[in-house]
Amino acid sequence: MSQVSRHYVLAAGGTGGHLIPAFALAAELDRRGHHVALITDERGAAIPGKPDFLPAHVLPPGRIAGKNPVNWLKGARGILDGRQMALRLFDSFEPSAVVGFGGYPAMPTLLAATAAKIPTVLHEQNAVLGRVNRYFAGKVDAIATSCEEVDRLDPRHAGKVTLVGNPVRSEVLTLRDEPFPDFTEDSLFRILVTGGSQGARVLSQVVPDGLAMLPPALRSRLQVIQQCRPEDIEAVRERYASHGIPAELATYFEDMDERLASAHLFIGRAGASTIAELTAVGRPAILIPLPIATDDHQAANTREIVSAGGARSIRQEGFTGATLAKQIQAMAQHPETLANAAHAAWNCGYPNAARDLADLVESFGAAPIMDVIRMDRKVAPANGNEALAREPAL
Repeated sequence: MSQVSRHYVLAAGGTGGHLIPAFALAAELDRRGHHVALITDERGAAIPGKPDFLPAHVLPPGRIAGKNPVNWLKGARGILDGRQMALRLFDSFEPSAVVGFGGYPAMPTLLAATAAKIPTVLHEQNAVLGRVNRYFAGKVDAIATSCEEVDRLDPRHAGKVTLVGNPVRSEVLTLRDEPFPDFTEDSLFRILVTGGSQGARVLSQVVPDGLAMLPPALRSRLQVIQQCRPEDIEAVRERYASHGIPAELATYFEDMDERLASAHLFIGRAGASTIAELTAVGRPAILIPLPIATDDHQAANTREIVSAGGARSIRQEGFTGATLAKQIQAMAQHPETLANAAHAAWNCGYPNAARDLADLVESFGAAPIMDVIRMDRKVAPANGNEALAREPAL
């Protein structure tokens, strides 16, 4: 059996929100026997989780922001330099399509792709179309969305939109078929709190005191796992100790998937990857959207899961200990209430997002027949995976 191998270029900004779905798509395309290259910035090239097979090409910074004309000139120069670098990569790699995941490194790559007349696909992770994706929405061949309703998406482009969901890490997706952890009137009540790199401080300030306000019967069963900023962790530890609440604190958890699997309730921000993982696994949540998020997209991200009954959203200006305690009590006062919320969150998930996005990407473009590399598949033992011969990396 032979497999036609194509080349694809993925372009994503250097944050987990852009790169996690890019990595998931890369893994799916690689599994299908294709070759994939990543264009990103310095942060993206160093972010944990990048597949070993995926070469990363770093573009110069090219962000036009602020009011200083000097910064505009520097940003424009970075974009033009990045466009030329991307064109050189296309000359040697000959991609069948280019996929943009948003973020400023995607801009010069997509400019190069449109100039070279290479098929292009956008993937939008949030419920608000990002700035770079808005700019290219009318120029690309397809737009893949993660939500049924996406703000700032021009209705004129509706014909090129496909709802696929937001791909998540494979280790998270394997938890989808696991049952919600047992939660009874006598069991531990495990709460997972994370805030990411931005805004974790408000969680550190509010969550310990809010948990201390819970009724004694609920408070006595608490088991808290919380991610904190390094500069906050000792103060948070002292606060939990003063309340007599057992809490495991760290600045980073390598086994976050296992922590999510055992959690009964999540408290944290509403980034696109967070929402995708909560709905993939089926975990109820109390979400505090980041108020400075561009176009308030984190608040928009909460719409579907909140409407379905899988989460509650609290604006940061109203996020107090008393408000948090009230919402937790409403969700956990009866075991079935929390389990029902978990099921509602699960129903909002898109477990086939990586597959569906890969199908969409594969539908655009094909390398000329003289450039097609046919590769023999070898059947791997036991697990059914396939080993593929590979051409040298770029």
